[in-house]
Amino acid sequence: MPHREAKFRIERLCEAKGLRMTEQRRVIARVLSEATDHPDAEELYRRASAIDPKISIATIYRTVRLFEEAGILERHDFRDGRSRYEEVPEEHHDHLIDLQTGRVVEFRNEEIERLQKLIAEKLGYRLVDHRLELYGVPVEPASGDKVKGRA
Repeated sequence: MPHREAKFRIERLCEAKGLRMTEQRRVIARVLSEATDHPDAEELYRRASAIDPKISIATIYRTVRLFEEAGILERHDFRDGRSRYEEVPEEHHDHLIDLQTGRVVEFRNEEIERLQKLIAEKLGYRLVDHRLELYGVPVEPASGDKVKGRA
């Protein structure tokens, strides 16, 4: 279970930015704060409506757009046709997407960060932001044996 502090993080960010917080927005903010994945709107709706059955899918879409415009959420399109959401991270990270399962792995690599900055400088730019998304499939063991947990 997430630490109580983390549970209400997005809700507090919304209040700090002056957003009006209805009870339904609070539920959505809490669901997002508790997420350990990158849920799409349908998954957010499933989780939020389990808490408050009166929440509509339209409310989910309006709320994530509001949170995104306020700089609280980032929207990602990991080539699966769905917009997926995560809280704007305190520290930058990149993503590796498993094309077989859709699982998103967050990572940070200082060498990649350094190279991106160097490339921008060599091309005459100062890097101000970037996103890196890697897409892959699990590597089967060289022996051809199946790994436990993998089909």
